[in-house]
Amino acid sequence: MSKIINITTIIVLLGFSLITLNSCSKTDARKVSPDPRERVKKNLEEGRGFRLMDNVGGKGKGGDFMFASANELWRASLDTIDFMPLASVNYSGGIIVTDWYSDGGSDESLKISIRFLTNEIRSDALDIKIFYKKCKDIINCKITEKSGSLVTELKKKILSKATIYRKENKDKNFKPYTGKTRARE
Repeated sequence: MSKIINITTIIVLLGFSLITLNSCSKTDARKVSPDPRERVKKNLEEGRGFRLMDNVGGKGKGGDFMFASANELWRASLDTIDFMPLASVNYSGGIIVTDWYSDGGSDESLKISIRFLTNEIRSDALDIKIFYKKCKDIINCKITEKSGSLVTELKKKILSKATIYRKENKDKNFKPYTGKTRARE
């Protein structure tokens, strides 16, 4: 008898946890329609839902893989600094570090470090550091970290590219919702 009560208690607690955790989201209630049909339509058009009949009969895609190419901020950062050699790139750790870069005409080199604090496209999502290395000869080098207009310009360029990538991705995933399934058509 106590074993049945323990199992029932576990199932109830698990169900309660799932319901509670499922309701956690960052949605502004003022921007969401109270009509459930409109919410379903919007979610499916933006690619946030799934359509059961899309994968029946071999018509579906092989699968959607969410790697670094799906993160607009990550892609924009790599595209912005693509002219520089990369020393370390760690998507799961959220960091990109370039190697020392010089245009060849001076004794000064620079290195960029980009840390991702969040995947959301916003001004505080990136921590960018730029290091300068000035060498008088091969052995005598001085490395300094500088902040200023270059950091601001780099951040602005990455954020604007990421915004463009997000819009392109949203447009690409858009599928009009007709309210019908393919089986009935």
